[in-house]
Amino acid sequence: MGLFSFFSKEKKESLDKGLEKTKESFFGKITRAVAGKSKVDDEVLDNLEEVLVTSDVGVDTTLNIIKRIEERVARDKYVTTSELNGILRDEIASLLTENNTNDTDGFDLPAGKTPYVIMVVGVNGVGKTTTIGKLAYQFKKAGKKVYLGAADTFRAAAVEQLVIWSERVGVPIVKQQMGSDPASVAFDTLSSAVANQADVVLIDTAGRLHNKKGLMDELSKIKRVMQKVVPDAPHDVMLVLDGSTGQNAFEQAKQFTAATEVTSMAITKLDGTAKGGVVIGISDQFKIPVRYIGLGEGMEDLQPFNRKEFVNSLFGGNK
Repeated sequence: MGLFSFFSKEKKESLDKGLEKTKESFFGKITRAVAGKSKVDDEVLDNLEEVLVTSDVGVDTTLNIIKRIEERVARDKYVTTSELNGILRDEIASLLTENNTNDTDGFDLPAGKTPYVIMVVGVNGVGKTTTIGKLAYQFKKAGKKVYLGAADTFRAAAVEQLVIWSERVGVPIVKQQMGSDPASVAFDTLSSAVANQADVVLIDTAGRLHNKKGLMDELSKIKRVMQKVVPDAPHDVMLVLDGSTGQNAFEQAKQFTAATEVTSMAITKLDGTAKGGVVIGISDQFKIPVRYIGLGEGMEDLQPFNRKEFVNSLFGGNK
């Protein structure tokens, strides 16, 4: 399968629609930033910097992009404002390519790790449990045997919501009483998954960030207990962030990456928001691959993050 061949026309249309508000806001701001100007000068670059920051790209990533464009302008001597979109597109695409791993090829799993264990972290309200349900659906659709573990035992609604998803998708779930030890739930889930030859296990965890040390201790304990069943578990610690919160998503990423070893991210709720630029900044600043993006409520609306297609959708067309 080619690197981008899994990206169907339907996925492309869904991505275009999901990023529509971000695109409209972004290009509206750029148009105003270059109004009355024929060439890219210091004033245009200052205006562009403001556009990127207010589009939730983040200050550090914005400064990096502006520096790249300044170097390009200095090298080419004369750059018109009509060329700016193309240059901006190129620099954002380069930035994402340099600072991330390969794009996720659909919903495939690495060979040789069975069951493949994904521990999902994130604060309440970001779409964590829904993302787990959508992942379960996609993995099952890809022919995988999936198990869910309801280890967010501090919130009854979290367990109930995951049970609803397990019934909707048609995959088994392991749960205990509210207030049970999350590590115990994780242990039981992996034990059952191994006994039943599951391909992938998705473990939900409590969405609390009020105490970094408490969070770190809890997640570390879950990992240690899981490793009694699957020695190298978890294979992926996935942080779920709500893209519609913009800079708040950056702060959550900082907190969680300080509290535990995050190895991938899923950014949800990009449809209906103009804050899609946050994907660019988070990809760049944390050097952790964004694996999935959420573009709607439906089970099909969780997509593998593909940098090339993301930039194409944001700027329009193909390149």
